[in-house]
Amino acid sequence: MPVINRIAEFADEMAGWRQHIHAHPETAFEEHKTAAFVAEKLRSFGINVHTGLARTGVVGTLEGQHGQGTSIGLRADMDALDIEEKNTCDYASKYPGKMHACGHDGHTAMLLGAAKYLAETRNFSGTVQFIFQPAEEFAGGGREMVEDGLFDRFPVETVWGMHNFPGQDIGTFAVCPGPSMAAADTFEIKIRGKGTHAAFPHMGSDVMVAAAHVVTMLQTIVSRRVDPLESVVCSVTQIHAGETYNIIPDEVTIRGTVRTFKPELQKLAEKSIQQILKGAEISLNLEEIVLDYGGGYPPTVNHERETAFAAKVAEDVVGSENVLLNQPPKMGAEDFSFMLNERPGCYIWLGNGPGEGGCYLHNPFYDFNDQALIYGASYWARLVELRLEK
Repeated sequence: MPVINRIAEFADEMAGWRQHIHAHPETAFEEHKTAAFVAEKLRSFGINVHTGLARTGVVGTLEGQHGQGTSIGLRADMDALDIEEKNTCDYASKYPGKMHACGHDGHTAMLLGAAKYLAETRNFSGTVQFIFQPAEEFAGGGREMVEDGLFDRFPVETVWGMHNFPGQDIGTFAVCPGPSMAAADTFEIKIRGKGTHAAFPHMGSDVMVAAAHVVTMLQTIVSRRVDPLESVVCSVTQIHAGETYNIIPDEVTIRGTVRTFKPELQKLAEKSIQQILKGAEISLNLEEIVLDYGGGYPPTVNHERETAFAAKVAEDVVGSENVLLNQPPKMGAEDFSFMLNERPGCYIWLGNGPGEGGCYLHNPFYDFNDQALIYGASYWARLVELRLEK
């Protein structure tokens, strides 16, 4: 069965929803207008709506027309990013410094499209929970929804997620069994020394030289402390210090992220950073180096049976030739991992296409490709109809 005809009929309506959300981006736990928009649409479809879970989350509950059965959860994220949009389209962000640069506007629109279709047909048994999650980017909205009683209040046997992927052709899906996305930890390093005039560096302890040394040594964690056949990323993303050109400052702040798939590698990375900083503090005559290492998102691990089922559903929508099986995991992170730690399920990738609309994620020129909407919404709908067959 290809794309669902009824969903294709209201593709323009879905695009309108998506572009409205795109024009009004809201970041972590500030998705008040987005949540209200989602809730209003769900109510208009005749779906029971619950708001306020994890502050700005929305859950819609729909029962099939064929009696009692199991319950499944479909999840879409709603939040935007702190990025200044550089697109010039009519629906570009109206809020300075904020934009939908990861396609969560599309994710929300696709799940709304599936909800509209399923509310019209109800051709399934059991219950569907439409989970619209806040704060996927950095703030752990998935974790907060779980801690706020998501699966106690809205019981499900399985839970399912989806993300667009630029560079993958429109009309294709990709799946990765087992670990599919990495754990994401963060670190903040404060290097404190003795500030001095730049013309007299010998009178102080130079935190800038220390920072350069630390950044270089951090790269040896992956190249010299980890088995080359394992996957680890250690990236420095921020360095902050000083206010003028002729003063060596007394403090530098370095921030970054570590990505791994295995708990033992998480521990190795943290221990290695501690050792590097201890050596730098002594050898470079510094006042102190303070490390704040935070465990972030766990790895996103797809369950074997659910992954196989997701692939079959995708094949039902786009044909087996357009479903990429056994894809390699990605070093990006995803807080859907918290839900998969509680219930079996699968996180699948949807092609966002090359060229226009295919710019990579977290880029100021990114835009979700509206041509992908009918494929994502059809996947959600067929997942429900096949998983909850009458």
